[in-house]
Amino acid sequence: MDNNKINAIVAHFEVKGEVSDLQTYGSGHIHETYRLKNKQTDQPDYILQKINHSIFTNVDALMHNIETVIDHLQLKGKSAASQDTLSLVRTKAGKSYVQDADGSYWRMYLFLKGTKGYDLIENDKQAREGGRAYGQFIADLSDLNPSKIHEILPDFHNIQHRLNQLDDAIARDPEQRLKDLNPEIDFVKARAERMKTIKQMGDAGKLPLRITHNDTKFNNVLLNEKDEAQCVIDLDTIMPGYIAFDFGDAVRTIINTAEEDEKDLEKIQLNMGLFKAFADGFIEKTRTILNEDEVDSLSQSCLLLPYIMGVRFLTDYIDGDHYYKIHSPHHNLQRARAQFELVRKLEGKFDDIQQTIQHISEKHHATGNS
Repeated sequence: MDNNKINAIVAHFEVKGEVSDLQTYGSGHIHETYRLKNKQTDQPDYILQKINHSIFTNVDALMHNIETVIDHLQLKGKSAASQDTLSLVRTKAGKSYVQDADGSYWRMYLFLKGTKGYDLIENDKQAREGGRAYGQFIADLSDLNPSKIHEILPDFHNIQHRLNQLDDAIARDPEQRLKDLNPEIDFVKARAERMKTIKQMGDAGKLPLRITHNDTKFNNVLLNEKDEAQCVIDLDTIMPGYIAFDFGDAVRTIINTAEEDEKDLEKIQLNMGLFKAFADGFIEKTRTILNEDEVDSLSQSCLLLPYIMGVRFLTDYIDGDHYYKIHSPHHNLQRARAQFELVRKLEGKFDDIQQTIQHISEKHHATGNS
């Protein structure tokens, strides 16, 4: 990105001090993200993001959701000063984003100094703190009416919708890639009915709609220098949803001993200690709002979310790699295979996962921890 163009965009925002350094930042697949360092050490640094407008087509609705959630969290005592919530930087026109001459959309946050994120968890403490962070986030939003939040990406975790998208990509096969994909397609079809369990529970009214994060990778929790939970970030996918979505997606990245796109499938193993620690932190913070069906749905979500991600990666690969950033021609296929291998491993430990969740839930209800 041209520095002069970045500086022209920065000039639209209420920035204190003077930006002296620009660096690409983070490991996200969707937006272009930059860290702006301040020349004046007593003034804040900033995060500048170019919003992926091809995915988030309704930027007004997207930013409404983020503003609404941040405002609600601030009512709960969260603040930019204590660095336990994100803080948007307004434009000089008082808006939360700006559109440049090319039609691209940009937003800015305060950079949270002294925080760090992990793509892979290193110990039980980090896992537990991640669980506490996401659990507290959902609990803090439990009294915000979901009708105030736009469904910014309709059917985001709707498994039937994702399977329909895959079927459509298979039928079109625009890149002529199907000939090598029989094992992956057979894997998806063999599990399709079981993976509809949470949707069926929701359709039956057993699972209440809540405001959920919907992208609870572990690196979307920032920890402080003591590895204590500091802030939940990446609020783009906040929507009405089921609590199981957030639990399962977090477990997907926490329990896996390998990277999300690991080529060597033998390296994909389960760290049950990290799973137990995360579940303990999550249920500790959500125990007062969870009903019994929601607790029951948590174990199934551990299978569903890596399955959904595998389906999405596979669909994007068949379709020509339009959604996710890729770093090699077969990157999305590599990601899909890794997620499906994770599902296999989780299926082998499913009974242990169920029993662990039930034990933790009973423990927190008995002790009244919050």
